[in-house]
Amino acid sequence: MRVAAVQLTSTADFDGNLDRADRLTRAAAADGAQLVVLPEKWNALGSGDALVAGAQSIDGPAITWARGAARELGIELVAGSISERVESQQRLRNTSVHIGADGELRATYRKVHMFDVVIEGTVYNESEHEEPGEELVVSPTADGVELGLSICYDVRFPELYRILAIRGARIFTVPSAFTVPTTRDHWEILLRARAIEDQAFVVAANQIGEHAPGLRSGGRSMIVDPWGLVLAHAPDRECHIVADLDLEAQARMRRDLPALANRRPGAYSWPVEARA
Repeated sequence: MRVAAVQLTSTADFDGNLDRADRLTRAAAADGAQLVVLPEKWNALGSGDALVAGAQSIDGPAITWARGAARELGIELVAGSISERVESQQRLRNTSVHIGADGELRATYRKVHMFDVVIEGTVYNESEHEEPGEELVVSPTADGVELGLSICYDVRFPELYRILAIRGARIFTVPSAFTVPTTRDHWEILLRARAIEDQAFVVAANQIGEHAPGLRSGGRSMIVDPWGLVLAHAPDRECHIVADLDLEAQARMRRDLPALANRRPGAYSWPVEARA
């Protein structure tokens, strides 16, 4: 199975973002990709006010384009994530959508973990504008390959990916807008760890460059195999990367080194509360 990750420098300019996303998605399909993953908030990225202004419903132009592109190109498309405007709620959702090659919505995942942190003195407070999701999502492709959907900061929470793997996920999609410092020091380690722990492929599409004054992402989009080997690594520019996933080799690995099957859930007890 050939997959692709698209790396973008999204801003508050939806039309410009859409033009580049369309061009790179088409280039990935031309390279034979059957599954294409866009980055986090590909349709609009910037300040909190810019996210609010650029938010759309699932029926809006961003996902409408994504559905049309998937249908036209005959690809499975994980449309990164968008800032979703939910009319019945006051705040936004950070929402990833899996679209089938027929253009139909196959699954919708809303980011569970809010990026409320301080990185090198810069405060990020996603929960100021966004509401977390409450459901983990596994979605099959038309060929029955299960995708485990996630978004960016989720990658720091291994329990999320373990549950996705136990539910059958063979490929994790990780659309992201990782900061420059965390991309530099943590990104590759986290992606490879999630792949090794759960014997899964990881397709991680990151943003790159400056989205607004003081807001930058680090790029280095990657595709990683279940042994933790990096199959493809993006250069420092807008682009797409592709890799062929050997699903039969993955099945052999899970059989010969059955870490998932050797789990002992009865021996695990979650603390009620974690100390910061």
